[in-house]
Amino acid sequence: MEFHPQPTPGTARPWAFPAPERGALPNGLTVLRCHRPGQQVVAVEIFLDAPLEAEPEGLDGVATIMSRALSEGTDKHSAEEFAAELERCGATLDAHADHPGVRVSLEVPASRLAKALGLVAEALRAPAFAESEIERLVGNRLDEIPHEHANPSRRAAKQLSKELFPATARMSRPRLGTEETVRRIDAAAVRAFFDAHIRPSTATAVIVGDLTGIDLDALLAETLGDWSGNTAQARPVPPITADDTGRVVIVDRPGAVQTQLLIGRIGADRHERVWPAQVLGTYCLGGTLTSRLDRVLREEKGYTYGVRAFAQVLRSSGPDSGGAAMLAISGSVDTESTGPALDDLWKVLRTLAAEGLTDAERETAVQNLVGVAPLKFETAASVASTLADQVEQHLPDDYQAHLYARLADTGTVEATAAVVNAFPVDRLVTVLVGDAARIAEPVKALGIGEVTVVTG
Repeated sequence: MEFHPQPTPGTARPWAFPAPERGALPNGLTVLRCHRPGQQVVAVEIFLDAPLEAEPEGLDGVATIMSRALSEGTDKHSAEEFAAELERCGATLDAHADHPGVRVSLEVPASRLAKALGLVAEALRAPAFAESEIERLVGNRLDEIPHEHANPSRRAAKQLSKELFPATARMSRPRLGTEETVRRIDAAAVRAFFDAHIRPSTATAVIVGDLTGIDLDALLAETLGDWSGNTAQARPVPPITADDTGRVVIVDRPGAVQTQLLIGRIGADRHERVWPAQVLGTYCLGGTLTSRLDRVLREEKGYTYGVRAFAQVLRSSGPDSGGAAMLAISGSVDTESTGPALDDLWKVLRTLAAEGLTDAERETAVQNLVGVAPLKFETAASVASTLADQVEQHLPDDYQAHLYARLADTGTVEATAAVVNAFPVDRLVTVLVGDAARIAEPVKALGIGEVTVVTG
C-alpha cells in the first residue's frame, strides 16, 4: 500500500488585528474601512449615537422598538417589499439598542454590497414607522417579557442591575423596557426619538471584507452619503455610579430544582490601564473549563455544569467619562448544593487573594487568549463588530491590535492583583434565583452579606 507523505508544518506567519482606514463623508458620517482579501461576505456595522439614557421618561424600550422598525418599511418600500429586496441580495440585516447606542448590522456578498447598502441607507434616511408595524412590534415585545421573566438567568441579570444602580439611572431598569413602558410606545414616540437622535454627524459606519473591484468612495457617496440630518452634537451622558455593598438577594422561585447564581459589581473599563491584567486574571478565575472555579465547583464537587467569570463593558465615553464594566460570576447549581457551592466559591476567591495565581495558570491563559485571536477574527463580521465596539467605547482604532501584546506582557503578580481587586469577597452583590424556603438559611449561615428575599 502506498501512502502519501505526511504534510509538514509551514512557518508560522505573524498575525495582527486588522488596521482600518478612517475617513468621513461630507454629511459628517465617519467611515472605517478594512480590506480583507478573500472575505467575500462583507460585514457592515453602523453605530448610531442614541443611548438608552436618552429615552424619554416613561418610554423605556422606545430605542429598541425604533431599531426593530428600521427594517419594517421605508418611504419607497413596504415592510414586505423591503424584506424581499434584502432576500434578493442574499443579505441579513439586524439592529438592536443598548446602553451606548443603536447598532445596525449588515452581512452581504461583496457582489451585492451596492444594492444592500442602498437599502440600509434608505432605512436610515426615510423609515416609514407605520402605525400598524409599530403596534405589531410593541405586541411582539410585550409577548417577550413574560418569557424573559421566567428565564432564571435573565431574571437574575434584571435583579442585579436593579440592585447595583440608583433607581433614577437608566441602567437600573430593563434594557428593552418593561411592560408598563412598552405599552405607552406608539409611532409618534418612535418617530420623535428617531428625529432627535439618528443623524449622520454622530454615526459611524464600519465596512469590512474583500473590497477588490469595489469603488467604495463612489458607493458610499450614492448611499449613506445621501443621508442628511441635523448636525447637533452627541448627547452627554451622566457618569455611572453603583452600590456594591456586599449583600445577597434571593428571587424566590418556589419548587425550583436549581439555583441561578449571578454575583457582580462594577469595575474598570477598557480605558483603564488595569484592563489587560483584569482580562487575564478573570480568565484564570473563570474563563474556561480549566479555570479555578470550574476545577472546584464542577470537577471536584460536581455542583454545576460550569461557572464563568467575565467582564462586560456597559458604557464608556472616554478615559475621563466615568465608564464602567460589569464584573460578574455566573452559573447554576442544584438547589441542595446552593449553600455549599457559594461557600466553596468564596473559598476560591479567598485562596486566590491569599496565594495568588500560578505562573502555569497565567501562561495557559495567555496562550488561550492570544493564540485563539487569529481564529476568532477570521470572519469579516467579527472584525467589524470589534471595530464598532471600539467606536462606541471611544477607543483608538488600534486598541485591539495592541491589547494582545499587553496581555502577553502581563505578569502573574499583576494579573493576580487585578482579579483580586475585581472580585473582593466583601464587595460583591449576589443574586440567587431559586427556592427561598430551601436556600435562604444555608446562605445566611455563610455570612457573605445581608440576605433579602424578593418575589420572583
